[in-house]
Amino acid sequence: MKGRNLALLILLFSYMSQAYSQEKITLSGIIANRSNTETLFGQNICIPEFKVGINDSTDSEKNAKNIQFKYKSLIIPTVLIGYGVVGLVSPSLKDINTSTKNEFREHDDKKVNLDDFSQYSPFLSVYALNALGIQGKNNFKDRTIVLTTAYLIMGGSVNIIKKTSKVKRPDGSDTNSFPSGHTATAFMGAEFLYQEYKHVSVWYGIGGYVVAAGTGLFRMSNEKHWLTDVATGAGIGILSTKIAYWIHPFIKKAIFKDKDKLNGIVMPYYNGRQYGLGLSMTF
Repeated sequence: MKGRNLALLILLFSYMSQAYSQEKITLSGIIANRSNTETLFGQNICIPEFKVGINDSTDSEKNAKNIQFKYKSLIIPTVLIGYGVVGLVSPSLKDINTSTKNEFREHDDKKVNLDDFSQYSPFLSVYALNALGIQGKNNFKDRTIVLTTAYLIMGGSVNIIKKTSKVKRPDGSDTNSFPSGHTATAFMGAEFLYQEYKHVSVWYGIGGYVVAAGTGLFRMSNEKHWLTDVATGAGIGILSTKIAYWIHPFIKKAIFKDKDKLNGIVMPYYNGRQYGLGLSMTF
């Protein structure tokens, strides 16, 4: 049982060992931090706000080549998605799901909601690193377009499959188990972090994937998802980001070709039951 789980985790990281090139990208933006005081449930709280204004006179596409479509890059996400899909009907994979659930229950019966936050860590790290002066492949405008595209692809795919598959969660709370949205978000961000910083150091991407894998493990430990849910979520997340980079030149040319400036605000939210992030952009 442990050998099978280990093999799946190794599969997630196997393609991270590919070679990467060193590039120098110049700073082309101005970043300012400030905070607002808001009232929540009768209490004054300080909400961090990150506002970024970018002049894209120096296009990031001049500093970095577009990511070209390669069939071999589809192998890992396809295998992960395929594993989960087959698991919907395969008795042996369903047995592995049950065994994994029981194994987590035997070793740790405590529920930790760290996955509600860790799912966002990889893609937020890209903006944090840029704020610290460690420049990624793309400027604010281009990387935000890529991230938004990836999030729309990932979110749309996950929600459609959840509504149609109707798989019951391990804890029996509802029938939205397949695939794991938390895991998809985390792996989407991990691939985003990897693509933006592989020219600086491959370890940024590896770190993102470690956090993403941990998010998936927490989802299983908290009995919110089966192993097949997590595998498919990881595949969808990785594939969504890859597609976003492949189609970015077309989206930028069709929608943002005359937009030289892009301003954005990222703010966390909490509605009493759910945590999340809100993104507002003007261009």
